[in-house]
Amino acid sequence: MSDTLESKINIGSKLKSIRERSGFTQSNIAKYLRVDQSFVSKLETGERVLTTDMLEKLAALFGVSLAVFLNDTVGEDKPLALTLRANEISEEDMDVIGAINRIALNCDFMTQLLGGARDN
Repeated sequence: MSDTLESKINIGSKLKSIRERSGFTQSNIAKYLRVDQSFVSKLETGERVLTTDMLEKLAALFGVSLAVFLNDTVGEDKPLALTLRANEISEEDMDVIGAINRIALNCDFMTQLLGGARDN
C-alpha cells in the first residue's frame, strides 16, 4: 500500500471515529461541508481526499486540532463534549458550533502559552 493511500485511509478512519464519538451522522457532516453524503462516506474509506478548508472546518466542528487528523497521535483526538438534543441539526447551527469550538481551542492554546511563559 502506498504512503499516500495509507495516509488517506488513516485520515478517513480518524474522521469516522471522531464523527461517531461526536454524535454526528454522515448526513450532518455532508450538510456542514455542503457535499453529498456519499462523498463523506468516500472520505471515511479513503476513496476521496479532504481539502484543507474541509479539514479546518471539521477540526473546528469537532473541537480538535488539525494535528489530530494529520499525525498518528493517540489520546489527542478526543472531541470537545457536545450534546445534540435534536435529530436534525442545521448547517447554520453547525457553523456556530464550529466557531464556538474554534474559540475554545484558541483559549486553551493561549492558556498553555501563558502557563509556559510563567514557568520560564
